[in-house]
Amino acid sequence: MALGKRILLFLVVNILIVTMFSIVMRVFNLEYYLTDYGLNYTSLAFTCLFYGFSGSFISLLISRAVAKWTYSIQLIGPNTSDPGLRRIYSMVQDLARRAGLPETPEVGFYESPEINAFATGPSKSRALVAVSTGLITSMREDEIEGVLGHEISHIANGDMVTMTLLQGLVNAFVMFLARAVAYAITRAGSRDGEGSYLAYMLITLVLQIAFMLLGSIVINWFSRIREYRADQGGASLAGRDKMRHALERLKANFDAVEGRQGALQTLQISSKPEGVLGMLFASHPPLEKRIERLSN
Repeated sequence: MALGKRILLFLVVNILIVTMFSIVMRVFNLEYYLTDYGLNYTSLAFTCLFYGFSGSFISLLISRAVAKWTYSIQLIGPNTSDPGLRRIYSMVQDLARRAGLPETPEVGFYESPEINAFATGPSKSRALVAVSTGLITSMREDEIEGVLGHEISHIANGDMVTMTLLQGLVNAFVMFLARAVAYAITRAGSRDGEGSYLAYMLITLVLQIAFMLLGSIVINWFSRIREYRADQGGASLAGRDKMRHALERLKANFDAVEGRQGALQTLQISSKPEGVLGMLFASHPPLEKRIERLSN
């Protein structure tokens, strides 16, 4: 995903969070309770924690269903008639067993020329691994196994839950800091010390967008660490050579189509993030570094 699109997504999500938060506070008259005799920081903190984590966990709980609907994923079973798809299911089943997962994740594919694969789901026993038709047709069997090993490692490491917890914590801090700072600014800028509610909400909106962008830097930094760990996990499950070959094939394909619309999305790869912002907002490390770590 291009940097501009990623930033736009953060802004849209942020606006939705602010809107929901404000509507609920209005409906239940929480604003009066929080600000009647000055801002009640304890109540605000608990309120922000509740909404920050609620949104993240709701998103996690419905992630598998949303992925199926968004990508029109067709599930693969152990008895599917297509031998290639049956082999992919067997790979996932075997890798899940090696990783000690309680259940084999649901396995599916979707129509897309992009080379892509991802894992999602609320828990280790309710996960989904999906691959694109572009990946199936563009990679050798050993390379596909390396990619699947990486995705199974994400599930085994509990990365989806871990990232949800981190996102919820960041959401809570963003909501709290934006409202606390906005309250202080409007009170300081008012002659009677009361401040304008409209000014308070506008400043809150601006600050929350800014803090959400800063928070995304922390989230993406942690995501890059988890990707290195998933690479090591994929190497352990599928074999170091298979994991390295998968990354090398991805890099070769990326270099061949670099700069074109619809470039590779597999593992959210990037060959060379552009500039400081590109590095800060990259959710995955550059392929060169990932290959280098596997080779050492």
